Amino acid sequence: MTTTELVYGASAAAANVIGALAVTSGRRWSVRALDRMLAFAAGFLLSVAFVDLMPEALAHGGRTAAITALVTYLLVHFTQHTFGRHFHFGEETHAVTTTVSMAALLGLTLHTFVDGVAVASGLLVNGVVGTLVFVGVLLHKFPEGLAISSMFLAAGASRRVAIGAAALLGLTTLIGVMLTDRLAGLQTVGLAISAGVTVYVGASNLVPELQARGGWETPISLGAGCGAYFLTRALL
Repeated sequence: MTTTELVYGASAAAANVIGALAVTSGRRWSVRALDRMLAFAAGFLLSVAFVDLMPEALAHGGRTAAITALVTYLLVHFTQHTFGRHFHFGEETHAVTTTVSMAALLGLTLHTFVDGVAVASGLLVNGVVGTLVFVGVLLHKFPEGLAISSMFLAAGASRRVAIGAAALLGLTTLIGVMLTDRLAGLQTVGLAISAGVTVYVGASNLVPELQARGGWETPISLGAGCGAYFLTRALL
């Protein structure tokens, strides 16, 4: 495991915990500010998926990679809609049951594992792709940690348990990085898996979360995320 992989994986994991610490501190978050953050992250993630991950996956694996990306997309969809149906990116403001919070955590572990696979797979292509994937992952880690910890608090869990739930998501991200680095089979399909889950997070998790919002702020933030991607790519 290279130093870059370790730093990127640990930073992504830490962002989950920081999100949890933010919500367990009792601070109230602006819904509008969180919406802009999510829209920006969606724009960046979708750009990474369509411009870098999918072309690289197809170049390495052809039609098999496309099928793998589709299967991954469906697997994440079915997992989140089976185990984590109540989960949404943002602070949970309604009471939920312990079963619901645990189901959301279980559903998200696959997602966060693949976040780690995505980072490691991107770095296997080259440093530029790896860094772009890392930034895309990092952008949604904070609201992800905030969301899962607030859900545990809404279920009556203690502050420590809520932070621990976010830390578990961070740990599965690190495991994804480490296993991709060690398993040749995962390296072979890693790019396609990453493309599938990144498209899902951007297009099926984040964008639908924002579609009901009125005004121009959300679409402008989405476009800004795409623009930030291309600017970052040019600078790298």
